[in-house]
Amino acid sequence: MAVFQTAEKMLPSGLRTALSPYLRKLRPVFTGNDEKAVSQRMALVAFAIRIAGAALAFVSQIVLARMMGRFEYGVFVFVWVLMILFGNLACLGFPTAIIRFLPQYDASGNHDAIRGVTTTARRFVLAVAGGLALIGMAALYALSGMVESYYVMPIFLGLIAVPMIALGDVLDGTARANHWPVMALSPTFLIRPTLILLFMLAAILFGAAHSAVTAMAAALAAAFVTVLCQYLAVTFRLRRHYPNGLKTIEFNAWFAVAFPVFLAEGVGYLLTNSDVVVVGIFLDPTEVAVYFAAAKIMALVHFVYFAVKAAIGPRFAAIIAENDREKLAAFATEAARWTFFPALAVGLTVLAAGQFLLSLFGTAFTEGQVVIAILLAGVLAKALVGPAEVLLMMADRQMLCVYLYAAALVANVGLNIVLIPHFGIEGAAIAVASAMMIEAMLLHIAVRRAFGIILFALIRRPMTPATNGAL
Repeated sequence: MAVFQTAEKMLPSGLRTALSPYLRKLRPVFTGNDEKAVSQRMALVAFAIRIAGAALAFVSQIVLARMMGRFEYGVFVFVWVLMILFGNLACLGFPTAIIRFLPQYDASGNHDAIRGVTTTARRFVLAVAGGLALIGMAALYALSGMVESYYVMPIFLGLIAVPMIALGDVLDGTARANHWPVMALSPTFLIRPTLILLFMLAAILFGAAHSAVTAMAAALAAAFVTVLCQYLAVTFRLRRHYPNGLKTIEFNAWFAVAFPVFLAEGVGYLLTNSDVVVVGIFLDPTEVAVYFAAAKIMALVHFVYFAVKAAIGPRFAAIIAENDREKLAAFATEAARWTFFPALAVGLTVLAAGQFLLSLFGTAFTEGQVVIAILLAGVLAKALVGPAEVLLMMADRQMLCVYLYAAALVANVGLNIVLIPHFGIEGAAIAVASAMMIEAMLLHIAVRRAFGIILFALIRRPMTPATNGAL
């Protein structure tokens, strides 16, 4: 409270008068201890960390690209994206399962089950990820003649990092479940990318090559150090809240929740990263580097969607609980507008500055301007329906989202396979943009059939649903 009072006193009188109502609204969020205030505070902290992490990742990728050059940077980003994907999938949905079960056990005072789920999730995910890494190493050895030589050592180093990536996701879920957003998100979005860059700089200063192998070694070291620190911090804090004691193991119940989540999240991970992977399979690392740089720049536009998505979920849930279709239609249309028009403004700005932003990675990267323009078309098509999947998920239609994502993923991969050999990275961009348009169309149809709402950012008035049944 004192911070807000001091801030108000330091402001000029005119600005203080204008901002005081907003500061008064923010006070309960930062000072309250009720469940709503804690959730809002966690959302704000999470969003701030994601924004800072995006800026840090963008800068670090520019520095890495400058240090390694286009070819070696392309090798690194392809392998690192692949390893992050393996690590996420190896969790089999347990990070989200922890978020589901731990608060429930805490509310009932079942500390034995809390100790059981946190310990079991760590061990299970490490076993799965370790097994996946060993299988990957065996496959790499068996197929070494079919894999380009410049990929072999980076992939080997990356596979060693997979268990650490997976364990980090479990620790992330554990911290989220306890409302510790800084401990949950800082390791992945702030600490690890910083350490990768620092370790890479240190290695080069000591005479290491400016290569993808050096970068992967830096990433491996950063993954181990980050996860070790996060493990100690989370474990210490857990023991303060839940002292050592017996452990209750309900693996079947946990897995029954985790696996469907894995299907939904797994399809989402694949949909997000499949373009970089397919580009890496079909094209040489120099093309991968340009495509990745362009995609990284377009991530700036995606943050508009992330911001809206982070804010509207609870509101959708509340309106659905009220069973008010007219209010739901109005708010869904408003959310689509919040997404589309800011995305349009940011997207056009990014497009205008595309040549400059790409040149930060190196002069050879500027040919990615066409890729940015094509990807923007897909992003804006998706923005026209706003975060429609949030509406579906809040209405317990998660599996419908899985089917829609799966259809978009099939379209994405299929179009990439067809177009990349003929059009290169521009073909990959066309495939991704087309998949986004297909996803937007399917979400539009799904929302219309499920709720009778025509969800489209450009309509003047939200459609009033004709039916009056339960949502």
